[in-house]
Amino acid sequence: MSREQQDALSRTALGVFRLNGQFLAVSEKLAEPAGLTAAWWQVLGAVLPEPLPVAGIARVMGITRQSVQRIADLLVRDGLAAYEPNPAHRRAKLLTPTEAGRAAVHRIDPGHAELAAQLVRELGGQDAFDETVRVLERLSAALEAVGEGDRAPVAPQG
Repeated sequence: MSREQQDALSRTALGVFRLNGQFLAVSEKLAEPAGLTAAWWQVLGAVLPEPLPVAGIARVMGITRQSVQRIADLLVRDGLAAYEPNPAHRRAKLLTPTEAGRAAVHRIDPGHAELAAQLVRELGGQDAFDETVRVLERLSAALEAVGEGDRAPVAPQG
């Protein structure tokens, strides 16, 4: 790996770490009026299209199964989600949002829509936003392809 490649990797990692922090902060602000945290919103959002087992949610989110299990149990405790039988696996129940959970996520929609519109303006239009999404998806796919998710983290070079 050349020094130029190492520098690009380090800048990318630091940029993504910063972006992650920014997304978490804005997500907390958006989720708070709905009575959710960013993590609760993320887990509920993962199961809005269809119920999933905790391990499936963890794979989609790229976090540990234990973290998702903890959040899922809290969502169930608070009536925002429920466990239902999984026909494919007797022990791995499916998490599904309740009507209260769906309503909470829908309360976030106006703020979410406004943030999306602001980002479109800031990035210079929908095409630029779409390109940003494609680049991030390519980066994620490339990291998955080289197995970085299974190896020790790459320490940013200063």
